[in-house]
Amino acid sequence: MGKDPVNEPMIRHWCEATGDRNPAYAGPNAIAPPTMLQAWTMGGLSGHKGRSKAYDELLGLLDGAGYTSVVATDCEQEYLRPLRPGDEITFDSVVESVSARKTTKLGTGYFVTTRMDVRAGSQPAGTHRFRIFKYAPATRKARAAEDASPATEAAASEASTASRPRRPRPVVNRDNAGFWEGVARHRLLIQRCDACKTLRFPWLPGCNACGSLEWDTVEASGGGIVYSYVVMHHPPFPAFDPPHAVGLIELAEGVRMISNVVGVPHDEVRIGMPVRLEYERVDEELELPVFRAVGAVEGSGG
Repeated sequence: MGKDPVNEPMIRHWCEATGDRNPAYAGPNAIAPPTMLQAWTMGGLSGHKGRSKAYDELLGLLDGAGYTSVVATDCEQEYLRPLRPGDEITFDSVVESVSARKTTKLGTGYFVTTRMDVRAGSQPAGTHRFRIFKYAPATRKARAAEDASPATEAAASEASTASRPRRPRPVVNRDNAGFWEGVARHRLLIQRCDACKTLRFPWLPGCNACGSLEWDTVEASGGGIVYSYVVMHHPPFPAFDPPHAVGLIELAEGVRMISNVVGVPHDEVRIGMPVRLEYERVDEELELPVFRAVGAVEGSGG
């Protein structure tokens, strides 16, 4: 059972954090944003008492077999009815499928899919599927061998097999491919509705203000401020060095995005701090937009 009923404060916080001003989410007849479906099922740091241990046992078996790394790959949600303040949420969660063993550039392992069936009272409200990849990281030597390049093979043979795993790959799909193509060209692109001219981020197939499916893009100027932030301590992940600051950045154009704040120690990040867009290459394949504190010297801080 959800720890709290659907409630107006959580809806307000969600909409403020995402910059969603849809009038359907406020007022006496408000509904909850459909994408909040999973939020009403979360157990927080204390978790849910009496939940099924099958998922944890499965992950423990994979850990014991050497598949110790994990990356979230995608999620799917189906919305069956609107959720309104006061709705009491219950849900069942099952391990829906485990794939055959797969080999990717990250390594070899298994895709594990869980399904959560959510109800409001006795009525089905939605379904949430979440998929992860549990894998044994590929060594640099193995990745280089895939490229069939003598130069990369030589470099890989000198690399330590105990090197840090690579950063998780972003999930690129038909709705956000244009954004990542822009990042590859060092252009941070924001969607703009053709009908009402509302800017939106992250990328969506339709306008959340008027519903139009027609859109173009504008390029962000690169300026912004830290609207909010968290310092990540736990859980530890081999590809990162905690603690590190993750910021909700309000761009000069008014939309917000999540990214790393660099150039200052994590404990010096502050709400309202001005930042500037730059691009950070994290490995030979992946480059990400990050935000450097204005006035910070490149190469200082973290």
